[in-house]
Amino acid sequence: MATTWNDEEDAITGINVTPLVDITLVLLIIFMVTTSYIVKAAIEVDLPKAATARETRPTSLSVVLTRQGDLYLNDRRTSPEALATQVRVQVAADPDVQVLIAADTQLPYGDVVGLIDLIKQSGVRRYALNVAYKDKSVP
Repeated sequence: MATTWNDEEDAITGINVTPLVDITLVLLIIFMVTTSYIVKAAIEVDLPKAATARETRPTSLSVVLTRQGDLYLNDRRTSPEALATQVRVQVAADPDVQVLIAADTQLPYGDVVGLIDLIKQSGVRRYALNVAYKDKSVP
């Protein structure tokens, strides 16, 4: 049985959505992959918890000391000497600069005190220690 194609009888009246769905899924996958690169990488630090923690005003400088002893200034790895130099430059530009210090809970107490001392010797008068909020109902 042979069928004959007649343009008048078999006009295409519907839209084939399969290519549209294929393109949409490909775009979705592309967006999912690219958003993982857009997200800002965070430095992992296990902050100590405090029940009286509160938010601080926006700071000019953020200093992080990781469990491995790596030192970061505003999310960029640095050395203690470079940190002191950069902090002195910021203090010269703004004497009221505030430094937010985040240190891992596993660090020896002396390392944190040494970092605070380094920052104070660089001329900073205002600094704060970053802590995670501890819910008072949880022991």
